Amino acid sequence: MHLEYFQLIDRIVDINIGAKTITVEAQVPQHNTIFEGHFPGYPIMPGVLLIEAMAQTSGWLLISLMKFERMPFLAAVKEAKMRGFVAPGELLTIDASMVYEGSGYAITEAKIKVGGKLRTNATLTFSHIPFPNADLRGHMDAVAKRIGFPQQAITND
Repeated sequence: MHLEYFQLIDRIVDINIGAKTITVEAQVPQHNTIFEGHFPGYPIMPGVLLIEAMAQTSGWLLISLMKFERMPFLAAVKEAKMRGFVAPGELLTIDASMVYEGSGYAITEAKIKVGGKLRTNATLTFSHIPFPNADLRGHMDAVAKRIGFPQQAITND
């Protein structure tokens, strides 16, 4: 997890195209300047970054379901619930599943667990468009390789 660059996903654990689900892991850094102000003496991961981690997880699911031809962008967050704190050093397991896709929009349900216990969940809505330029596509290709995006998830069998 690289908080400074909003790269919140460390590795893809599983993508199931048939079930339209994904599981990823993200290790919250033990030390980061974000914890100096959130909160001094009691560092916790900001809720907005937990939502972003769920959005990125959902985004990778959508990219795989769209065969890496379209780029999802977060459009709405609904029913977000923070059920517990996330502390520095904890390993997040993030799951997302597709609920709906059509007319240029997609809806996912996502949740974050730590040690098997639910900490956060939300329903997320995305718009998606063809990759707008080669720079963004190249960046996403590089990130996909870094996090272990399975190439078979984008092949047209």
